[in-house]
Parts: sequence; C-alpha cells; structure tokens
Amino acid sequence: MEIRVLKYFLMTAREENITRAANLLHLTQPTLSRQLMQLEEELGVTLFHRSRHRVILTEDGMLLRRRAEEIVSLADKTLEDFQHKQEQLAGTISIGSGELRSSRFLTELLNSFQRENPLVSVSIYSGNSDNIKERIERGLLDIGLLQEPVDIARYSFIRTPVREQWGILVDKASNLAAQSSVSPADLASVPLILPERENVRNELLNWFGAYGEGLRVVATGNLLYNMASLARASGACVLTLNLDCKYDGLVFVPLSPALESGTVLVWKKAQIFSAAASAFIDYSKKCMTGITQDLL
Repeated sequence: MEIRVLKYFLMTAREENITRAANLLHLTQPTLSRQLMQLEEELGVTLFHRSRHRVILTEDGMLLRRRAEEIVSLADKTLEDFQHKQEQLAGTISIGSGELRSSRFLTELLNSFQRENPLVSVSIYSGNSDNIKERIERGLLDIGLLQEPVDIARYSFIRTPVREQWGILVDKASNLAAQSSVSPADLASVPLILPERENVRNELLNWFGAYGEGLRVVATGNLLYNMASLARASGACVLTLNLDCKYDGLVFVPLSPALESGTVLVWKKAQIFSAAASAFIDYSKKCMTGITQDLL
C-alpha cells in the first residue's frame, strides 16, 4: 500500500468522481480506476459504491479514509523534517491546544520564537486534552498544551503560569447573570451543559459536593462555541473556563468557591524531534524560567 496510491484514494473520496479526481491528479481516468481497483484487491474490500457519474465511500472506504489521512499526514511531516536539515533553522512545529486562556501564553511564546527563527512555521490543531494526547501518540503532533486534570506520566512537560478560571455562561436575562458568583446551591436545579471530558466532569462534580447527585445535565460538549449556541436556544448554563470571549446574549459568572485548573505544555519522553521542534522545546524551557502571572 503506497503513499502515492493513498493520495489518489483520498482525492477520489473528496471529489466523489473519478474523472474529476484524475484531472486534478494529472492522471488518465483509466489509470486512476486501475490504481483504485488494485488497492481494493490488496485490501480485500470494496472501497466505493460506483454509479455512472459518482463514487461514494463504503463503510470500509470511510475507515480507510481516516487511516489514510493520518498516514499521509505523518509521511508529509516526516519528509518535511528531513528536507529542512540546513544551517538556518527551518521546518514546521505541530502543536495541539485546547480552548484555553493559556493559548494566549502559547501564541506569545511561538511568536517570540518565530521572530528569532523566521523560517519556522507552525501547524496548530485544536481539540481537548484527550484528542491532543492521541495525536501525540500517533506522531501527528510534536507538542500539546493540555488542561489539567490529565495523565502526563508518559510525557515531559512544563507547567504554564496561567490558571484557568471556572464559571458559567448564562443568559443575561437570568437572575444568575446579576450575581457576582454562583454556588453549587445556585446551580443545583438549573439545566446544565458540561464539558465532554470525563476527568473534568468528575472534578466539577466534586466541586458540587452533596448537590452533585441531582444535577440536571442536558448536554455535554467539547467546543464552547457550539455549547454557547445551545445555551442560548435552551436557557441552560454552560459550565466552562473563562476564555474572555463574548457570546451574544450570554454573560460569564465565576464559581464560588472558586475553582481553577492548571495547564501543561507536554511532549513525548525520549523521542527524537525535528530540529525546529527540539529548538522550540529548549526555547520554551528557558522562557518559562522565572516567568510569573504578572508578566503575561
């Protein structure tokens, strides 16, 4: 199974038309058809439902598309790492980050690093800590900015100086919106939207204490924009970090007693990195030394 053929497969899956995909790949239609049929024979499955003007992925085809995207991405990243072995530091650093105030700290760190190394580019993947760890394990990301609580036993890490503040996003017409903070008792009987990550939900349930058993959880999610939209439509409260973002019709109210989360910048132990990624890790370690919250 060649990388070249996987790229042919991905283009065909995207275009859903062999003739159009062949034109984009600068191949003849018979050549592309033959390559796809040989791939099906090699795997022993049917990858496409074929009609006269359209091809649509089968279930096996959808599985291969997910795998092929990862394989091609990793192959391209590996090739790029080797192509940039030159005197002036160059290459791409792949970094994963969640929706966090700490992301601003990370972007400042990246910005100052790129000023010194203008040939280095950055590829940023957005997801929660579990998504990012999975991609680090697969070799698709060099570094991840993770929200605690998170298991980092397999990683080297730097703890950032930023503390993430928990609170709710609530309709500005709600009585809760007028309060300076909200307590477990305030939220015990209102519909709630919670984060998707199990570790984070458990920490929030601990904060609720005795009120945790009877909560009205109407939804969970991993992207605040979507959860905020649901809150506007349903009148529910989103338990979320304070990202200093504005959402029409909603206001942020902090929790009381206060609840905060830390964040860590992580990378795999004993891994050989590209020159660009290795230099950024070293740069981050030096910059973290002596940094305090007041410097952000």
